[in-house]
Amino acid sequence: MSWSAVFIRRPVATSLLAAALALPGIAAFFALPIASLPQVEMLSIDVNARLPGASAETVASSVAAPLERALGNIAGVNEMTSSSNKGQTRISLQFDLERDADGAARDVQAAINASRTLLPSGLQSNPTYRKSGPMSIMYIALTSDIYSQPQLYDIAFTLLGQRISQVDGVGMVNVNGSALRSVRVEVNPTVLNQYNVTLEQVRTAIAAANANLPKGFVENAQRRWQIDVNDQAKRASDYSDLIIAWRNAAPIRLKDVAEIKDSVQELRSSGSVNGRPGVVLMINGIPGANLVETTDAIKALIPRLKPLLPAGVEMEVIIDRSQIVRSSLHEVEITLMISIGLVILITFIFLRNARAALIPSIAIPISLLGTLAVIYLCGFSLNNLSLMALIISTGFVVDDAIVVVENTIRHIENGMQPLQAAFKGVKEVSFTVIAMSASLVAVFIPLLFMGGVVGRMFREFSITLASAVVISLIVSLTLTPMLCSQLLKLQPQENSQKNPLATWLKQLFDIPLQAYQRALVWVIRYRLLTVCLLSLVVFINVYLYTIVPKGFFPMQDTGRIQGYFQGDQNISFWAMRDKVNQFMRIIAEDPDVDAYFENTGGFGGGQSNTGGMNIRLKPRAERDASAQEIVARLRPKLEKIPGATLRLNPQQEFSIGVRPGSAEYQYTLLSNNVEDLSTYIPRLADVLSKLPQLVDVTSDAQDKGLQTNLIVDRDAASRFGITQVQIDTALNNAFGQRLASTIYEPLNQYYVVLTLASEFAQGPKSLDQIYLTTSSNARIPLSTISRWELQNTPLSINHEGQFAAATISFNIAPGYALDAATQAIEEAFSKLNPPDSIHGAFSGKAKAFKASLDSQPWLILTALITIYIVLGILYESTIHPITIISTLPSAGIGALLALLLFKSELTIIAMIGIILLIGIVMKNAIMMIDAAQLIEKEHGLTPEQAIQLACSQRFRPILMTTFAAVLGALPLLLGVGDGAEIRQPLGISIVGGLILGQILTLFTTPVVYIYLERLRLRLQRVQSKPTSTSTLLSSS
Repeated sequence: MSWSAVFIRRPVATSLLAAALALPGIAAFFALPIASLPQVEMLSIDVNARLPGASAETVASSVAAPLERALGNIAGVNEMTSSSNKGQTRISLQFDLERDADGAARDVQAAINASRTLLPSGLQSNPTYRKSGPMSIMYIALTSDIYSQPQLYDIAFTLLGQRISQVDGVGMVNVNGSALRSVRVEVNPTVLNQYNVTLEQVRTAIAAANANLPKGFVENAQRRWQIDVNDQAKRASDYSDLIIAWRNAAPIRLKDVAEIKDSVQELRSSGSVNGRPGVVLMINGIPGANLVETTDAIKALIPRLKPLLPAGVEMEVIIDRSQIVRSSLHEVEITLMISIGLVILITFIFLRNARAALIPSIAIPISLLGTLAVIYLCGFSLNNLSLMALIISTGFVVDDAIVVVENTIRHIENGMQPLQAAFKGVKEVSFTVIAMSASLVAVFIPLLFMGGVVGRMFREFSITLASAVVISLIVSLTLTPMLCSQLLKLQPQENSQKNPLATWLKQLFDIPLQAYQRALVWVIRYRLLTVCLLSLVVFINVYLYTIVPKGFFPMQDTGRIQGYFQGDQNISFWAMRDKVNQFMRIIAEDPDVDAYFENTGGFGGGQSNTGGMNIRLKPRAERDASAQEIVARLRPKLEKIPGATLRLNPQQEFSIGVRPGSAEYQYTLLSNNVEDLSTYIPRLADVLSKLPQLVDVTSDAQDKGLQTNLIVDRDAASRFGITQVQIDTALNNAFGQRLASTIYEPLNQYYVVLTLASEFAQGPKSLDQIYLTTSSNARIPLSTISRWELQNTPLSINHEGQFAAATISFNIAPGYALDAATQAIEEAFSKLNPPDSIHGAFSGKAKAFKASLDSQPWLILTALITIYIVLGILYESTIHPITIISTLPSAGIGALLALLLFKSELTIIAMIGIILLIGIVMKNAIMMIDAAQLIEKEHGLTPEQAIQLACSQRFRPILMTTFAAVLGALPLLLGVGDGAEIRQPLGISIVGGLILGQILTLFTTPVVYIYLERLRLRLQRVQSKPTSTSTLLSSS
């Protein structure tokens, strides 16, 4: 008695077991977290340090370099980059996928502490770090017609930022669009020199007049009094009468030599929201946190934050990443329901029996619900890939049920009672079902051991599908035969003839069956020709693989566009703001733009000639153009503005790498020789900008900024008793936006900024106004001991792994694929003949693409070897696994042709479909071979006769399983709704591969079986001869 017989005989127990399998899945569905994609974001930690007034070179050498040496020793660091600009540096660490976030944070803090003695004493504060993901999850804008931008920034930074940071799942909150308020002391150097007062005296007076130190208390036997002093000067008016020196017994007050005003700490940072002055909170999540739950928690907090805002301040969530996640998942869920309905419909059409169609209708949801329980136990989420796996699995899970139901019905149609038909039907095909499921699971085994981001993405998809297949196998051998015995009925022949629909469907099915039988006879007769055709298919597969355009991940229309500004390297901040305003007018005029915001200066590092923006598009249903099409039509308009560029990119849900770029892909040059790097990076950028495969080519190397280089005559300085420290201090006081004092308030700290008035800092000649005090207390102009000259200087200095680095960002031109672009870049770099000191490599998504492209052939080869081993174990044969594997070229050619036909790239999503085809197409061969071997064994027929009869018997289940898989994937191919760009390549490859692959397999598999079965029999006879001879000798 077979294992399934126990469940057939106990229908109540079997039904309850099925319910026990489904109920945890229902609970898991409501408990599973929601995400756009599997958790593939690597942990990132940003380390920030500020040295106000310092040049990029000073920051890079004195701040970034010591920190990099310490941070570079941390275990598990996958990538370390730094960007040093005027006054600040940011070092970004990206860790391995398996690195523990808390442990990594502790190591970062320890490295910062270890490097502290090597850092300059003038740091504004100790270096800080924050854990975060590479992408912002939400943007909240503050605007007002009453309050200024610095006031809005203060509100956002003080009242909102900290509270939002406390939400679970939030990693980092940055405020862009302005800076903290401050008191600015703008000195008139002419008047200062007339009073014979130095800037250092002004700074010292400001610092001494503003204090916040402990004062103690007094008490007696009854009371205690705390002592306080008006030692805090908090507004500009508090500093006006500050005495900075005495001349001729008369006080010189600060207002006599400077203009003091309540202003902002950094003048060269500004932004707007929908054309209005405003600030934006950029909220980053932590890798592993649930995006939807985090954004929901933030939105739930907003009503409690709004009462804290002053009247007249408007607060708006301008971008919410969870919206596209919810929308795309809703579309996938609808697609799943459609797929289930189509699969059930095709079952009814082929079986011509409503009761029979009801059985897969029960088996499918139970199998899928059981899979949901496994997803929950594995710690996965409901995302586009896991739900796509469930959609595809609808065709798989019904296959096993179809094979069992169809074989049972065949026996019932031959006059057997349903109970006996269920016993015999499941017994005959149980090995077939096991072999089909095992071969399909074997396809996913190599995927589970892939490393990196792509491997992590494959892993969740593979485990989901493999779980569905295993649960489906269990259901098909337990619940399905029990339902067959209970629901199917023996119908007299005359009853079936009275059903016109059943009669018509039978006649409709007989037409392709008869045509197939006639064609199969001809193919077997000319089987050598068929083998030649199969060989040709193999070569065509190889050829198609070489010519099909290859990409990394499908471009998704998320309804968001990100942009990066970059002006000429010597442009002023105010001129850059004018360029940005011109860009914004063009953006605002586009009919598909719903909202936008921008920030100039300080975006990602404080360069006054750079900035960034984000655009929220109208919902996809309200616009005809995709995000890529909108970028394409805006590009020529934006390029007309001289002196600056704005590069726009459709923002994606999938990001790799920590170095920000102005385009989707990056190519990075590393060197231990800065001069070589400065020479070759503009050459390469110029060459790449002319390649037809690329658009939006931009380099982040900015080494042509203007610099006034002061050359000090050290001997002359020594004669006057003036030290280099004096000179640097005087220059810093005059031009370095020096933080002269700290203002302490209950919620935050602010600064007094000392600088020359802007009209006295208009160019290099402004240095002539600086006076120094000699050792004899005389005052001399700086020009007495120095001269200045103009030269170029870096506006930013980038490192990667402690090497000097420069990155070229690029997008793919319409009509080209990523593989063509990367090949063209490598050829261009090689033709430049760079010195050995320069190394070029792709980074970010382009790097991951190259790695995945190199692994694809090995991945398929490993899958084939694994399948061969599994089938060899199941069949106890080394011959017929080859028969089954021979079906694979037929599937590959269909998938690749379909991708070419639909002008779709071979991305990792399409590759998942091709790997799935390996398992799907083999099912047909397994059904044919199992039936042929059983017929050959029971009836003593030749291989030709057995395979012909087996193909006729299995023609209906083969068509049913094929149509079930095709219709299950068809909604993916049609690609409607949000997120369709991700789903469509999977549907194209599966539907295309199945349609052509199954047609070819129906004819090539019988021929290969005949040849290999004859080979098996011949080898069997050869092996039996020695045995027979030894038996005769022993008997004699």
